[in-house]
Amino acid sequence: MCDKGKRMKPKKICMYLLVPLMTAFSLRDVSYLEERTFQHGELLTFRVHYGIITGGEAKISANETILNNKTVYHAVIEGKTTGLIDKIYRVNDIYESFFDPESNLPDKAVRNISEGSYRYYDEVRYNHEELYVESRRNGRVSVPKNTLDMASVVYYVRRLNLNALNYNDIIHFDTYFGDELFPFYIIYKGRETISIGSGKYKCFKFVPIVEPGRVFENNDDMTIWFSDDLNKIPVSIKFDIWAGSFRCDLIKFENLKYPLTSKIK
Repeated sequence: MCDKGKRMKPKKICMYLLVPLMTAFSLRDVSYLEERTFQHGELLTFRVHYGIITGGEAKISANETILNNKTVYHAVIEGKTTGLIDKIYRVNDIYESFFDPESNLPDKAVRNISEGSYRYYDEVRYNHEELYVESRRNGRVSVPKNTLDMASVVYYVRRLNLNALNYNDIIHFDTYFGDELFPFYIIYKGRETISIGSGKYKCFKFVPIVEPGRVFENNDDMTIWFSDDLNKIPVSIKFDIWAGSFRCDLIKFENLKYPLTSKIK
């Protein structure tokens, strides 16, 4: 949930990608997308914890709405501290994306950050025809074709044919995040069955490339598992930082489009 910290520059990312036997997929063509794996009213709830200590809660929701006389999906990712941690250092971070139901490309993104005494707010409008974004904080910025925001990335991944990926394939997105263009890469690490508090799940495993130094020790210290079924929902996220590992695990799901067949009874 922590939002602060330096962002990785494109040159640094390229350095980490010089790994043999990896195939890069640049997802700037929406023809990669399959049928939507989510529907209006979907809500996912997660427990954020450090070992047995619960420190927060996160929710991811998707609902149809109207923006500029157009039907769009409104995705909201909210993470907040709870309990004792909330009294020590309160966090309430909200990321919103309004994206097209067919292309999954965002029309608007909102980032509203509250961490202790730190505050950050920005709204970004996307013009995909003329290849720029308009930020309240940063003005007009040129961007590549099919640029995403960080919230819409989650739903974009869920519409890809994950069964077609090979081990160590790299998926590349261009995002506008943190007042700048931010190339984003995730590496496919195959299928894996994981056990969390709410049960055992068959999953697709991904490792995003992150910036080592201030929070992470290595560039592969974050792992995301998506359910190995038609929904492809995020099931768990693990962060390895200097203080240890903490996780964000699925504890509740509502109004999924398909049965959650990845959950082992």
